[in-house]
Amino acid sequence: MFGMSLAAIASLLAVIIVVGISMINEDLNVGILAIGFAIAVGSFFANLSSVQVMQAWPLDLFMILTGVTFLFGIATTNGTMEKLTGNAIRLAKGNTALIPLIIFMLITIITTIGPGNIATVALMAPVAMAIASRIGMSAFLMTLLVVGAAEGAAFSPIAPTGIISNSFVSKMAPQLAALGQPLGDLNLLAWKIHLNSEVAQLVGNVGGFLALGGWTWIRQQRDSSLSIDDIAPKPEPFDKKQWLTLASIAVLVLLVILPSLTITKGLFSPTFMNFIGTGKATNVGSVAFLLSGILLIAGAGDSKAAVKSMPWSVIIMVGGMGILIDVMDKAGGLNALVSMIAAVSDPVSINGVLGLVTGIISAYSSSSGVVMPMFLPLVPGLVEQVGGNAISMISSINVGSHMVDTSPLSLFGAICIACADEKEDKNKLFRHLLIWGFSMAVVGAILCYIFFGLLGL
Repeated sequence: MFGMSLAAIASLLAVIIVVGISMINEDLNVGILAIGFAIAVGSFFANLSSVQVMQAWPLDLFMILTGVTFLFGIATTNGTMEKLTGNAIRLAKGNTALIPLIIFMLITIITTIGPGNIATVALMAPVAMAIASRIGMSAFLMTLLVVGAAEGAAFSPIAPTGIISNSFVSKMAPQLAALGQPLGDLNLLAWKIHLNSEVAQLVGNVGGFLALGGWTWIRQQRDSSLSIDDIAPKPEPFDKKQWLTLASIAVLVLLVILPSLTITKGLFSPTFMNFIGTGKATNVGSVAFLLSGILLIAGAGDSKAAVKSMPWSVIIMVGGMGILIDVMDKAGGLNALVSMIAAVSDPVSINGVLGLVTGIISAYSSSSGVVMPMFLPLVPGLVEQVGGNAISMISSINVGSHMVDTSPLSLFGAICIACADEKEDKNKLFRHLLIWGFSMAVVGAILCYIFFGLLGL
């Protein structure tokens, strides 16, 4: 079949088994399982020692994710993010109709500047669901808003999911250039991929919010007389530690953005760029570790609490799947999977195919921890066999794998159901989110086909 060797078949079966288990048992960290399978396949079928297999651990990605999530672990556990959220929501004042827009913008901004989609939903879902009950909005609509905003901004180059995506893109860049697909400035490309995600989520989940009752609710709020103090009580003022944390976050964002802009990159000397990155670009993990050290020395953070708040499960999954996919590549299984997908695709439809397949798997499995590490490495092979645009394929994989996360079988849908008011019929909410989540696999595929296939965004 597709000219596969025994090693290729074994590696492909290993990935299918690991992904299948991740879809059935959410409590089991398949990153550990993936490493075990990688060692077995590598040793018995691909002539690789266990030491060689484990050397494939994505160390650069691990360090970046650890640095960024630790910094925002400090910001979350010292109360900075909670107060920032409270003050932002109060900007609506007496205009209740503005609250959905403020919540959407707030989640988008918080996700973009670094905490990422997981931390932001965990932070905002309890607040957003409580507000939904107070302003008479259904928990279903608020879930679409919360998850749509978080997933749209998830691919920020500063956020964990964006970091995972950009790590794979950076690794693939030489192969893609050799295939006539130069990616240009990888920093600017990262923001383009981020923008593609924003556009797709706006049309999908936010479009659904407006079409399924959100716009009607907004129109009904014109004469609302709710007090903002009833919706979002005024938080205590920021203390010195929290102001220092906010300043650190601002520095992180500026040091990631400014060196990549033509108009400002000349302000940074080669020595300083070596200090914060590679000499040519900022390493967001390096900056995050430096700023975290300053916060800890200043007594602005609790290192133990910050470490406990970090998404270790996702970090281990990404690393473990990275090792298994590396073995799969060396065993020939990656090429076989590419051939299977290429057999049913052309340069335009490949985007819809990737969006559909990643969406279906992500409905049951981890989008960033399992699906992205599995499918992103396929892009160079697909470009070679099918043709098409690599950036469009990358965006299709990213969008397809994250459009379905309103499903109650996903972390985000489950969090929103758990945080919904007691007055809500949670069985009904579960059914609605399940239907919506699975429909997003198809909707995501259509959006990927149109935006990234036909339009070539």
